[in-house]
Amino acid sequence: MTKVSPEFVEEPQMQIVRSVSRDVSLSNNQFPTYKLGPNFEVLQDTKEDNKGPPLKEVVEEETDRLTEQHNRLSVRDLASKFDKNLSAAAKLSNEAKIREAPSLEGHVLLKKLRDSLEFLKGRLTGLNKEDIEKAISLVEALAVKLTQNEGELIQEKFEVKKLVNFLKQASEDAKRLVNQERSFACAEIESARSVVQRIGEALDEEERNSPTSAKQEVEGLLEEVQEARRIKLLHQPSKVMDMEHELRALRIQIREKSTVSFKLQKELTMSRRAGQNKSEFYELTGSEMLGSIIRIQSCSDEAIDVSKCSIQWYRLSSECSRREPIVGADKFVYAPEPIDVGRLLEADIVSNGQKVSLTITAPIDPASGLGSYVETLFRKSNIEFSVVIAQMNGRNYSSRSAHCFHVGKTKLKLGKGWITKARDSYSKSMQLCGFRGGGNSAAKSLFWLPRKGHSFVLVFESEKERNGALMAARKYAMDCNVILAGPDDDALL
Repeated sequence: MTKVSPEFVEEPQMQIVRSVSRDVSLSNNQFPTYKLGPNFEVLQDTKEDNKGPPLKEVVEEETDRLTEQHNRLSVRDLASKFDKNLSAAAKLSNEAKIREAPSLEGHVLLKKLRDSLEFLKGRLTGLNKEDIEKAISLVEALAVKLTQNEGELIQEKFEVKKLVNFLKQASEDAKRLVNQERSFACAEIESARSVVQRIGEALDEEERNSPTSAKQEVEGLLEEVQEARRIKLLHQPSKVMDMEHELRALRIQIREKSTVSFKLQKELTMSRRAGQNKSEFYELTGSEMLGSIIRIQSCSDEAIDVSKCSIQWYRLSSECSRREPIVGADKFVYAPEPIDVGRLLEADIVSNGQKVSLTITAPIDPASGLGSYVETLFRKSNIEFSVVIAQMNGRNYSSRSAHCFHVGKTKLKLGKGWITKARDSYSKSMQLCGFRGGGNSAAKSLFWLPRKGHSFVLVFESEKERNGALMAARKYAMDCNVILAGPDDDALL
């Protein structure tokens, strides 16, 4: 190898050594501009490159965009996107291959430049020699940076190859999915087409077989319509409406007459008994209706005070053929309960060894609206009433706070909030009836004996609630094959 040495004059003038870049631009085959900074660091003059972003940024941007759109693209869109990205990745791979040649040329140029500077270093002395040493160090630094760039280029090349393989695989998967979906769609279309064809054939067959039956049905309907029209013409609507109004007026008159007749019969019975019992000192007051209170009052100044007499109430059938004592009803006040409806009530008054019997004028009538109220209770999921405990175990209860009385299908429960006073299932030992101990609230009170030795007197908010609770509890108890009544009242039920 021959060395080429430059010519020098007697007083050599050292020219400015131009900086050599660490990598070469592929577009214009030029090196970037570098300068030597403090501590002999190589600094690059940054200039805007309008030729486009670097390869690494393009790859990262494309990968992020594909990841964002992966979930919202259809199979066909994915296939087309993968094909486009595959071509772009191939193009990037080709550009990376093109960049390998200038990199090799850069190493050769730097080697030649260093050799030339070493040759000059041996020829020069003084300040020129120091400049040559600085240039040599700059060239060595450029060689190191060129080596680093080659490593980065190799890494980018590997990433590009990896992306190309990924895109190829994804493109193949997308094409396979498209073909699979297309085959499924074709199969479903063929199946639907065959179903439609079978339905059409069945409809055609039905149309061929049904004209005669449809015609017969139409003829039958026409005959029925004609017959209905004929009947409508025969009957005059005005006369029919007049007859309905007359019948309604007659029913109203009959109801009024029967009410007047009942009142007259009641007054007649009372007047007869008043004539027969002129010598008697007591009488019964109050309406003979469920929810009312019947009282024994003295009608003479010579009569002994009722509270000092011995009293016993009885139930009589409508024919007065049998008289049943009401156990516990020994006060001058008695409130009928649902079991007394349709029966007569009689009271025996014993004073000074003399016995007087008083009987109500008519059987006990049911309260108006009680039946519909009980039906409404049965439609509820839970039947509950707000009550106040008047007596417990035969003693007056001091607290007057409200409690909840629950009437269930299998049991009765009395409690307040989370505290349960009593809870028992329907049994033969349980008793439930109207309160028979007198008092102004007797019509709103009932007596409940859950089990022996444990009893309550409960006061409801109204007479309707008390009677509704009795009827509902007895209905549920009857469903459990238990007769729920007061003391010795089983025979009546």
